[in-house]
Amino acid sequence: MREEEIERLRGVVRDCVSKHLYSSAIFFADKVAAITSDPADIYMQAQALYLGRHYRRAFHLLNASQIVLRDLRFRYLAAKCLEELKEWDQCLLMLGDAKVDEHGNITDTRECNSMYLDRDGEDREINILSAICFLRGKAYEALENRAQARLWLFSEIHLCSFLLFQALECLIENHMLACDEEKTLLSCLQFGPEDGWLSSFYSCLIKKYDKENVVEAKFRELEQGGPNTKTSEKSVLCTLKANTDLLACKAEYYHQCGEYQKCFELTSELLEKDPFHLKCTLVHLAAAMELGHSNELYLMACNLVKDYPQKALSWFAVGCYYYCIKKYDQARRYFSKSTSLDGTFASAWIGYGNAYAAQEEGDQAMSAYRTAARLFPGYHLPTLYIGMEYMRTHSFKLAEQAKSICPSDPLVYNELGVVSYHMKEYKKAVRWFEKTLTHIPSSLSEIWESTVINLAHSLRKLKRYNEAITYYERALALSTRSLSTYAGLAYTYHLQNNYTAAITYYHKALWLKPDDQFCTEMLTSALVDESRQGIDPMVESRCGGLFI
Repeated sequence: MREEEIERLRGVVRDCVSKHLYSSAIFFADKVAAITSDPADIYMQAQALYLGRHYRRAFHLLNASQIVLRDLRFRYLAAKCLEELKEWDQCLLMLGDAKVDEHGNITDTRECNSMYLDRDGEDREINILSAICFLRGKAYEALENRAQARLWLFSEIHLCSFLLFQALECLIENHMLACDEEKTLLSCLQFGPEDGWLSSFYSCLIKKYDKENVVEAKFRELEQGGPNTKTSEKSVLCTLKANTDLLACKAEYYHQCGEYQKCFELTSELLEKDPFHLKCTLVHLAAAMELGHSNELYLMACNLVKDYPQKALSWFAVGCYYYCIKKYDQARRYFSKSTSLDGTFASAWIGYGNAYAAQEEGDQAMSAYRTAARLFPGYHLPTLYIGMEYMRTHSFKLAEQAKSICPSDPLVYNELGVVSYHMKEYKKAVRWFEKTLTHIPSSLSEIWESTVINLAHSLRKLKRYNEAITYYERALALSTRSLSTYAGLAYTYHLQNNYTAAITYYHKALWLKPDDQFCTEMLTSALVDESRQGIDPMVESRCGGLFI
């Protein structure tokens, strides 16, 4: 067969692949490879088989060729086939025995000297060594060797700098790095002058544990451009202002700050534009659960299970629905199914532990939280929930030792305040609760009512009654149906010998819960104290001798 006819058949294969006609591509690629026996044509046939999901046949073809261990493309594609077959040990063997040091530098570079066909045609931007490092990282992560996984992902970023987004996404989404480590990683990336927008975008993807003004400045720079931004870049940034990935990052930040309503509104708007944006879907589910929107959770869960029955997120959504309606046994079952589908899904592990904790099954809850803490060393919530569980079982000292990785989450300081309160360290409790309120980025919402009440209780314990009353009144402004607020306010007035105000608030508390023993007894005591105090002298002077 003439070379022109063979080249035409190669064009047919490429055209079939571009139009996703993989069976046709496999048929013609097989004939071209049989005619020429050219390694490049064998590789083209293997690619067509891989794209057609014939992973075992593609691997056999590559492995049978004499060139598989000398050409990096052959080796990489064979390893990709093993990845799809979940044969992780074999995948690592195929990739070779290179080593990586603690800084992400590859110490054995023999594979760099391997033969590599059509180098100019393949390595336009992404170095194949970077792709191999990324695949090694995924294989080690699947084998639960997260230390090695992290090092190989680091090495990939060193080789490829910032262009292979998947490695950065893997490090961030799987919480392999602490906040400071993520910042250090970004600072090491060599962005070109024309890549300023990408640098800003990546800075919004990492953990948002900085102070509010720092995080807001990052979003503002990406949306509007900074003072040093070129005019050409500003036009790019303006078009990215409504980008779904950026809005999902902002929603994630709102959720972390406890602004659940704001988060829910933003994710609802985003999902109208892109209903299958899975990162936004996860944040939307979390906000809906915090707000108690069980109907929304039910609809989301039904749609996800219908569209993505094999994804962990779908069954996580079902677990969220059952957790929201307080059916914890069913919630636990679906959270467990989610973790079995994807062992690196952090939210499912937290939900699994919370479902046990809701039923006061502390040992199982701690087991789930400890697993999450081991799998996700850069994630602060497992450590926080371990501390909360210790506190629930009255192990206050242990709770205080469970220090958090996140320095700006208000929930962390709130829990430390609760620990201090239970340990009768009221001054320390006041300090933690006040720090909680300073870390809430916007005006207080009903979600933070308990923090305000706890601060008022702590101030009352320190006999700072006027300040306590101020915070009780702030709590009432957030919610008028809290027994604890009315009871605390009544008791504080009672301690100030303001019996009239105390009686009024005891009555309001009993209106919410008529059988409350504390308020019933204290109301009786306040009435007795007021009768013993006698009539107000000012009232008697105004009434003259009426009482004589």
